[in-house]
Amino acid sequence: MIKLKIKSGDIVRVIAGDHKSTPTKVVEGKVLRVDREKNKAIVEGVNMVSKHTKPSAKSPQGGIVKKEAPIHISNLSLIDSKSKEATKTGVRVEGDKKVRFSKKSNQVL
Repeated sequence: MIKLKIKSGDIVRVIAGDHKSTPTKVVEGKVLRVDREKNKAIVEGVNMVSKHTKPSAKSPQGGIVKKEAPIHISNLSLIDSKSKEATKTGVRVEGDKKVRFSKKSNQVL
């Protein structure tokens, strides 16, 4: 299993794939969940798919529901909260704790 640099709650930008950011349209979102076995993440508002649901007690009408589908981690880039730019992460020890930091701005994430 590979060590992932992205955690749930991070703000990420889509850099590759069908939902790729362009200079005119930046696709960003908050990571809702990370699946470490499949190296995929579910990002809020990205990779939306239509799911057809049968009528049930929960939704008696049934119909088409829009929901987020997983996107591969390699297609995402972490966004630095201070500079709002894509950045790589590093790990360093401060005191007796390991912290993630932005390699671009050297700020703790």
